[in-house]
Amino acid sequence: MPEPDDQHVIVRLHELAHARAGDKGNRLNLAVFAYRDAWYDTLIEQVTEQRVAAWFAHRGATAVRRYPLPRLAGMNLVLDEVLQGGVNGALNLDGHGKTLSFRLLELDIVIDRTLLDDR
Repeated sequence: MPEPDDQHVIVRLHELAHARAGDKGNRLNLAVFAYRDAWYDTLIEQVTEQRVAAWFAHRGATAVRRYPLPRLAGMNLVLDEVLQGGVNGALNLDGHGKTLSFRLLELDIVIDRTLLDDR
């Protein structure tokens, strides 16, 4: 991830993309789509499997797989073991993990200022 400077600023992922969540057992599926095609390369560079795994480490994530969707300016992230057992096993209020898309959208992204001009 580049360092912020005169040319690059930090924004939250939700300023560049939207996300949806789904689940299957103890596996979470997060679909992320850039609002602008021009932002897709920045998201691919910075929303990596390693970074997402670290972001969800407190939930016990054991693996993250990313499936880029370049024609849709999006990606599908599959996270294992983050739902504390899933809807039938978890005692928390969000066994489906629907709120975890909002957690992902709080990720900091460093982006070139010129790419934000058409926002």
